[in-house]
Amino acid sequence: MRLWPCHRNRRQQAHRGFRQGGPQKSDRQFSGAYIAVPLWKASFIIPYEAADAFSDALEAAVRPEALAVSMSEAEPGTSPLVKTASDWNEVEAHGAWRVEALYEDEPDETVLRERLAQTERETGTTVAGLHIEPMPKIDWVTRSLEGLDPVRAGRFFIHGSHDAARIPAGAIPIRIDAAQAFGTGHHETTAGCLEFISECVRPGVKINALDIGTGTGVLAIAIAKRARVNVLASDIDPVSVAIAKANARVNGVGPFISAVPAKGFGHPALRARAPYDLIVANILARPLVALAPAFATRLKPGGTLILSGLLATQEPMIASAMRMQGLKLVTRKPIGDWMTLRLAR
Repeated sequence: MRLWPCHRNRRQQAHRGFRQGGPQKSDRQFSGAYIAVPLWKASFIIPYEAADAFSDALEAAVRPEALAVSMSEAEPGTSPLVKTASDWNEVEAHGAWRVEALYEDEPDETVLRERLAQTERETGTTVAGLHIEPMPKIDWVTRSLEGLDPVRAGRFFIHGSHDAARIPAGAIPIRIDAAQAFGTGHHETTAGCLEFISECVRPGVKINALDIGTGTGVLAIAIAKRARVNVLASDIDPVSVAIAKANARVNGVGPFISAVPAKGFGHPALRARAPYDLIVANILARPLVALAPAFATRLKPGGTLILSGLLATQEPMIASAMRMQGLKLVTRKPIGDWMTLRLAR
């Protein structure tokens, strides 16, 4: 099978939008999650020797504009695209290939047939079994996460609802089902933060805690369950804020967690609750650098700052930015290529 993704710049832009965590205007919404995926597929059978010409024609077409074009061998009697025996007879003698094109919107069948007819004239071949159909509405992010195994990080056991019976004795369970937001415990940065929280947060010790870039809310939930204290959580993405609130309720700490949409310390609630005994920020390296002055002014003397979302190679940049604000590196936790830092004021 061969696959040609089309319009590379556009795909890269879609990828950057998803990585930054915010829904984009051009995204499609499946089951509550924004995912840029093709929605329609056009398929047909063609003799092998003409397959390249047809795939090239579809890839080059501006109207309708294909996101990707693929070719694969069509097996006699198994292809759902060959509707009648005559369809197969047209291509069987020369070897049959299936050509598929993926579209963001339903392609105009008349325009598509005109495009194919032009290539038919150029190649002297005939398309068999043209079929246009919508793609299944699947939340691929959720689907990809449903089969993940539970994670043990420090005293915490992060699991989906399907693993509720596997909680080890003595572990603090946190149920996080697959969602659009980041933070199921499987990424090294989340695991590193959970391990530091397990070490730094003590049961019965009242602290004022803040979780910046909360995602699913897993870190805020961990703090609340470990110490039964109130935690303020924030995220730049309102969808993540809603998910974090829902997860807090599922885990029995809804009354302990307040979640607000905010960029950095931009929300009044974050400033009003300062100073903090503990700030956790699992975001990205450059936003961490930009927030260094705010961390220093909103962390209590002797307070703890846990930072992640950075590669091990980015540690010097982060440590230097924090040191310039009077924040001292206490220890580090490398996991794979990623680094989690524990600092103090």
